[in-house]
Order: sequence, then structure tokens, then C-alpha cells
Amino acid sequence: RALATARLASEAATAMSSFAANDTIYAVVDTIGSGKAAIKALWTYHKDGQSAQVNETVQEIDATGPASTEFHVSKPGGWPAGDYQVEVLVNDVSATVQKFTVN
Repeated sequence: RALATARLASEAATAMSSFAANDTIYAVVDTIGSGKAAIKALWTYHKDGQSAQVNETVQEIDATGPASTEFHVSKPGGWPAGDYQVEVLVNDVSATVQKFTVN
């Protein structure tokens, strides 16, 4: 199983790298190949050289070909402005990191 791409969006279809405080933020992970895999999305907030975990979600998949797996995060009171990232791991091996900002 190999990672093809990961994209961020405020709607599941439109790729973007900057979000509003009240957006639900989606990460869609596109994979190729077949078989079982554990895909993890690790979301973090970064400020002044420090980082804090926002969310961690794992989805177990058993694909028979190309597949898309969706992860999302939201914060009812709104996201603090700043820099964030989501790291995608496949079977506990880092596959990609997508950085984004909240304005």
C-alpha cells in the first residue's frame, strides 16, 4: 500500500491551505495498491517554536485498489489563528505532512 496524495479542504472537494476560524478542516488521503493499512491523521498547532496536538484519528482500511480516506477536525468555539499541520502516517510510517494556516 502506497500513499499517492493528501489534500486539505474546508469542503471535501476544494483543496486549500488557509482556513477561517469556524471552518471544518478536511484531509483527504488518496492511496494506491491493495490490502490492509492503518492510516493515521495527526493534527497539530504550532506557535513560537511550540506545538500542541489537536487531534489524532486512525482509520483501518482494506482496499482493493485506489481509495480515498477522509479525516476532519472542527472546533466549536473556533480555531485560534496560526500555523497548523496534519501528518499522515500509513502503518505508523510518516507518508506526508500538509501545513496550513487559520486566519
